[in-house]
Amino acid sequence: MHVPAITTDGSAHLRRGVFYPALGFLAVVVALSVAFPSATETALTTLQDTVVRGLGWYYVLIVSGFVIFAIWMGVGRFGDIVLGKDEDEPEFGIFAWFSMLFAAGMGIGLVFWGAAEPLTFFVDPKPGVTGSEGQLVNSAMSQVFLHWGFHAWAIYVVVGLAMAYAIHRKGRPVSLRWALEPVLGDRVKGWAGDIIDVAAIVGTVAGVATSLGLGVQQISAGLVSLGVIDEALDWHLVALIIGVTAVATLSVVSGVGRGIKWLSNANLGLAGVFLVAILALGPTLFLLRDFVQNIGNYLFNLVPLSFNTSALTGEAGIEWQAAWTTFYWGWWISWSPFVGLFIARISRGRTVREFVAGVMLVPVLVTMAWFTVMGGSAIYQQMNGQDLTNPDGSVTSENALFQMLENLPASGLLSGVAIIMIVIFFVTSSDSGSLVVDMLSHGGHPEPPTWSRILWSSIEGLVAIGLLLAGGLVALQTGAILTAVPFSVIMIAMCFATYKALKSEYREIRRLSRRAREREWQLELTERMTPAVTSQVVDTISENFEDHFGEQVDERISSAIDEYDAEHTDTDTNGGTSR
Repeated sequence: MHVPAITTDGSAHLRRGVFYPALGFLAVVVALSVAFPSATETALTTLQDTVVRGLGWYYVLIVSGFVIFAIWMGVGRFGDIVLGKDEDEPEFGIFAWFSMLFAAGMGIGLVFWGAAEPLTFFVDPKPGVTGSEGQLVNSAMSQVFLHWGFHAWAIYVVVGLAMAYAIHRKGRPVSLRWALEPVLGDRVKGWAGDIIDVAAIVGTVAGVATSLGLGVQQISAGLVSLGVIDEALDWHLVALIIGVTAVATLSVVSGVGRGIKWLSNANLGLAGVFLVAILALGPTLFLLRDFVQNIGNYLFNLVPLSFNTSALTGEAGIEWQAAWTTFYWGWWISWSPFVGLFIARISRGRTVREFVAGVMLVPVLVTMAWFTVMGGSAIYQQMNGQDLTNPDGSVTSENALFQMLENLPASGLLSGVAIIMIVIFFVTSSDSGSLVVDMLSHGGHPEPPTWSRILWSSIEGLVAIGLLLAGGLVALQTGAILTAVPFSVIMIAMCFATYKALKSEYREIRRLSRRAREREWQLELTERMTPAVTSQVVDTISENFEDHFGEQVDERISSAIDEYDAEHTDTDTNGGTSR
């Protein structure tokens, strides 16, 4: 049964076919994770192993395909199509737009993995990677850029572009189902559309919960580093999730214009200051040289890295692929419903080309700079005798950033700033995700009721708690990978739907443009030809008047004279008789 999203008075209406299935599924996951943590961890590990071994190649192939699709949309013939009415201007300025999409799209992950991932790849290289110290550094940074570069943002482009066109160009509600209208038609209004939105909600909550879990792990590590707590216990993590979720709930209730926008702008500025401080206090020249070199190595190795499945590196390679690349592709896909919808909502008035360039190029450059400064500083310290690893040579991800900061001046201040950034990124991720999930559960209404915003924000926190208790980081990674499987199929359909819609739009624009040009040419031709034609006709008539009209004029004149003479003859005759 179709339940309308908007009532006659314009208020939001709960879409039961979406809300209750999504809520029920997530409630079961939380209940099982809390009640049976060990059994849940075992089940998640088994599922992850099955998915990674069977579908790892699939993730690699489709995500690389998304990159190709995004570039094609940006540089191709559809690039000038406006995501909105032709006269629409962008709703947000460049800085505000970029800060909102960046904070929602990467946030916590950049802070969590900024130092940890490059350092891990350097001290424990990917199976099959060997060479000198310099070669290992180059390989590590190229792999990091692969995980956080064009591929991640291309995933967001696929969902964001499809939804921006549907929302702003076609006037559809803010609901993911409408992205597939070009291929499903009216079926998006029924159960097929409900399935799409349920998958989007589950994926979004899992993706956000993964980020929240990572965030509280790093916050607790920072508190240990500052001496606030001696050891991070489970109850610390739970308390942190509850506390920051409460702040996120206040932000999401305030709305996108005030809460999310203000926090995003503030945190982006804070992150910029933090980045410059690390660059200035660390090995500045090394980092600047490394940044340029890292970009070149990444671009040079982009194609082979994009399609690498660790097929020839045995069991170790498969395990590494599962823990890193496959996890990241699953994580980005699970995030894509909410990030894509969110950036679609704030991108009205942008052209397709502006959208693709803004979403892919600028964030990728900033991400490269961030990982070069954070990861490069950690690697530099490691190479110069300041050991950041554990006794067994491994890297503890949540500790790596604070260990690196301890070797810099003003380490306490920098650690405090890092914790503040994590909290704000935590909040922006949670409130952005909650707002999008709430809109989906209300059929795409842009202003869903406050009670449901609070509910979804709380559910995200509960899922994060459940996954942490059921196995920590491994459970978080597994949740992201598993929820991405069904939604990846929807994303493939979105590519076809977007192409079909933009192709039809492009043809209509060309047809209207051709008709407009034809009218302009006709008017211009008429304006130019009318004086010349008139002059030519007058000259021709003047020159050939006697030939064409002489006899007729003579006959008319003779006839007129005869009539005149006859009238006057009659008058004279009558006059004479009367006298």
